[in-house]
Amino acid sequence: MILELKEKIINDIYEILKKDGISKKDIILEKPKDIKLGDFSLPCFNYSKILKKAPNTIAEYLKQNINKDEYEKVEVVGGYLNIFLNKKDIVVRLLNKIVEEKEQYGNLDIGNNKTIVIDYSSPNIAKPFTVGHLRSTIIGNALKRILKKIGYKVIGINYLGDWGTQFGKLIYAYKTWVNEEAMKENPIKELKRLYVKFHNEAEQNEELNDIARKYFKRLENKEEEYIKLWEYFIDISLKEFNKMYNLLGITDFESTTGESFYNDKMDSVIKELKEKNLLEKDDGAMIVRLGDNLLPALIQKSDGASLYITRDLATLFHRKNKYKFDEALYVVGNEQTLHFNQLKQVLQKMGYDWYKDIHHISFGMVLDNGKRMATRKGKGVELIDVLNDSMNLSQKYIEEKNPNLENKKEISRIVGVGAVIFNYLKTYCKNDIDFNLENILKFEGETAPYICYTYARIKSVLTGISVNKINNINVDINDYIWNITLEMLKFEEVIIQAKEKYDPSELAKYLIDLAQKFNKFYGAERIITDNKEETEIKSLISESVSIILKEGMNLLGIKIPEKM
Repeated sequence: MILELKEKIINDIYEILKKDGISKKDIILEKPKDIKLGDFSLPCFNYSKILKKAPNTIAEYLKQNINKDEYEKVEVVGGYLNIFLNKKDIVVRLLNKIVEEKEQYGNLDIGNNKTIVIDYSSPNIAKPFTVGHLRSTIIGNALKRILKKIGYKVIGINYLGDWGTQFGKLIYAYKTWVNEEAMKENPIKELKRLYVKFHNEAEQNEELNDIARKYFKRLENKEEEYIKLWEYFIDISLKEFNKMYNLLGITDFESTTGESFYNDKMDSVIKELKEKNLLEKDDGAMIVRLGDNLLPALIQKSDGASLYITRDLATLFHRKNKYKFDEALYVVGNEQTLHFNQLKQVLQKMGYDWYKDIHHISFGMVLDNGKRMATRKGKGVELIDVLNDSMNLSQKYIEEKNPNLENKKEISRIVGVGAVIFNYLKTYCKNDIDFNLENILKFEGETAPYICYTYARIKSVLTGISVNKINNINVDINDYIWNITLEMLKFEEVIIQAKEKYDPSELAKYLIDLAQKFNKFYGAERIITDNKEETEIKSLISESVSIILKEGMNLLGIKIPEKM
């Protein structure tokens, strides 16, 4: 609805200025910092050169000619035209729209059913799911939901790390040191122990790395014993990953493939690079030079082995052919920025103009005391441990606050998991996050439990109250009502901003702001009053806030309980 309001104001101003050569794209509305200055403001300074008039004169001219019946009032302050919306009309229209559309509120068709493929999560086979994997998983899941909300067709791809020399290391470690009982009890934990042990032993004995390379070569040669072990590692890993995805509420990948799927698809990429005279030999290896500002892309090692960029080119061509995508997103850490810059440059040199449609959605690392976590050193904090701690703390919190609550265990699960997800999504994607269990498990302040509690409070207040659409308002629109209305109006814009910036923290921070504004409203105003019309409007506001909070959290991949 905010988009419609802005478009109407822009059209009204354009109709006045078009004869003077001002185009619609030049009419850019701003939000005044002080709400007392209006709901929208048009700075007129940029028009002075064209119209040969002072900005304040232009603003006065617009004020005299705009249809003031459409607005509460129009004022000029300096070189600004300040517009105040018709409060009662906006409140009625917005609240009726929200309670009528419910979770559909905010649905837009700006995506026009274009296809976006999004590569996210992508854990490594035979390794535990750590907090380091969480950011790609939840950022990708949130972006997918947001994109679908605004009209895109989205293909979620889980690109598993199931190939490489590490499997030679793991096969050697398994054949040499496996504890069969431990493997039956907790296979991923045992595989992690074996992986760490290999690296500890290899630090003392360099020959182990040579042996591992030979073991991987036997896997590449498809020797039956090695293939069976590799498939076993994949099978048990997927079972563990799916348990984690179910707990996180992520069950809708359209494609789950591993790096190995593209083993037979890289030769065609190398062949095309050769045919287009892009490959160049450098110290025995094959490279593509990318100019002075970017390191050359290493396509093939001197021993003939391919590299990540070769495989990623093969995956891109496969996805383009299969899905005919309009955009391809990679939710991968900041440290891979060079890789994706090289990938796009190689595509451009190959003559594919859709290189511009490839976007690296980068994010910072999860650090432990300022240092990167390393699975090979056994330092990765396993996500399941964090989730369990959060769920236990959630249950303790609920026991203290509401010991008679039904389904406490299920609600504790919802709130505990949501707390962890929200903690990471509220932070700007590109920033590193220092792992701090105490901060993750806080249940006050800018947290998911705070939003959940706000939602549950609204549902409790509205128990037994029938909330219906209204035709008009016969009570004063005070600052509390108008502020919360303006905040709800932002919902559509925030979703669009989250897409444009590819950053779910835009939405997470908005939900905190909305919850805080509602709690100020709730603290200052009685919802249920002796005045029927006042109760109707305040109940409608409360219900509308609850709808946006629930749908906003859903877009972030977080459930919200009805009671807490």
